[in-house]
Amino acid sequence: MKFISRNLSNIAAAMFTLVIGVTATAIFGQPVRSDSKAYIAEHKSYQREFCSNNNWSNDDNVSVRDLRETTIPSSSEISVDGNRNGGVSVKGEDRSDVLVRACVQAWAKTEAEAKAIADGVKINTSQTIKADNSVEEKNWSVSYEIRVPRNTNLNLTAHNGGISISDVNGAMSFETTNGSVSLIGLYGSVKGRTTNGGVNIKLTGRSWNGSGLEVTTSNGGVNLMMSKDYSANVETGTINGGYKTEIPALAITTEDIKGDYYRPQNKTIQTNLNGGGAPIKVTTTNGGVRISTFEDNH
Repeated sequence: MKFISRNLSNIAAAMFTLVIGVTATAIFGQPVRSDSKAYIAEHKSYQREFCSNNNWSNDDNVSVRDLRETTIPSSSEISVDGNRNGGVSVKGEDRSDVLVRACVQAWAKTEAEAKAIADGVKINTSQTIKADNSVEEKNWSVSYEIRVPRNTNLNLTAHNGGISISDVNGAMSFETTNGSVSLIGLYGSVKGRTTNGGVNIKLTGRSWNGSGLEVTTSNGGVNLMMSKDYSANVETGTINGGYKTEIPALAITTEDIKGDYYRPQNKTIQTNLNGGGAPIKVTTTNGGVRISTFEDNH
């Protein structure tokens, strides 16, 4: 599948053409519904947020960024191999195809050299979404923003970048090194880990629909959010770090031989919350744990 690429220095001209009212214009290869002002405004904001033109330079290097975009047919599983430095973000939507956006960044002594490196980066979407460079250069990275049908299985890896998944129902596995994890509104079977990164999870609804969730981090904090009446078999805790919860049933105390209660150093708990349900396991080795609540009207 061929990517449509635009060097970010040309964005202003393209946006100006759109504003003056030329119909059937495409933003990075995607046709704009010219009859929907709200859609156009949202799409412009979306373009600015991802792969923003914040190129940098110092005494040694100059950087450039290049945004690529394409759509591919949906399949039962979407795999992303983030073998280069960069994060992976996946969002489920009411759609029948898969939108893949890749932000390629390269740096070198001159802008021309950096652009040549970026131009050599190719995004392969035939099986696993993965970036390769025909030239043996180390000075480049790729981050992905992908929109998939809500019912999709995912297999994601990243290196020196975070992983974010929202509004997806399916079998999901992920792993990242030196990056945070954000999971919002997921269902199905979710299993993953990060090393040297925090974990933020928001459980929506009143219970988990699927076989469960298991996420671990070695060096990073855990922030777990759920409604007060969420039902699950919850296991969470930390070896070295603080522990704070807004849900009394998830408070960790230990009774000593005198009958007094205290907080143990190894702070872990497993309990059937509000009658129990699917297993929800979120743990860290070195980092604090915070469990908070919110009003979920779904």
